[in-house]
Amino acid sequence: MGEVRAKRMPRAVRERQMLDAAVRVFGERGYRAASMDDIAELAGVSKPLVYLYLKSKEELFSACIRRESAALVAAVRAGVSGAGGADRQLWDGLRAFFTHTAHNPDGWAVLHSHARTGGEPFAVEVTAMREEIVAFVTGLIAAAAREAHGDPALPDREVAGLAQALVGAAESLAGWAGSDPSVTAKEAAATLMNFAWSGLGNLMEGRRWSPAPGA
Repeated sequence: MGEVRAKRMPRAVRERQMLDAAVRVFGERGYRAASMDDIAELAGVSKPLVYLYLKSKEELFSACIRRESAALVAAVRAGVSGAGGADRQLWDGLRAFFTHTAHNPDGWAVLHSHARTGGEPFAVEVTAMREEIVAFVTGLIAAAAREAHGDPALPDREVAGLAQALVGAAESLAGWAGSDPSVTAKEAAATLMNFAWSGLGNLMEGRRWSPAPGA
């Protein structure tokens, strides 16, 4: 009877069940150490059925990356309501990022750790996700410049560099927060906000750091 129920389950539901299991196994063990047998067992299906739906271990891992990437980007975008000033929007985005990574540790491990070391096809998938988040943060920083000066006072190249630095710091902090259960998403976001916004605030006011002559 169990087999009958399995066959009647809608394909989308069955595939989600397999991806849920795959993200957990890949997140805990990494791409190379994970086995299709373990994924099938956790999903409660046969290994041939996993191959029927997702063709290969590589395609399954790629599907996990795409799903977790889309979920992270959607969470960050949804977290920024557009209300309040530029600092509030950046704060909302950071809180959404750290909340999502904290609630989805296996998905974050797939994106941040395992996909980067799994080979070029997987790294390309993650790079596309990262570029989308960087573009979003670039827009927030540019908006902060417009808010402060009435026009984009920061050169495009500088805005792009600041966005890259901010996203890189967020990725590192997510790893730190994930390794210490006592660190909340709000605390991680506040740590980065205090680190970043002080500098951004100075830039908005035209106060720039520069090395001493000859340094």
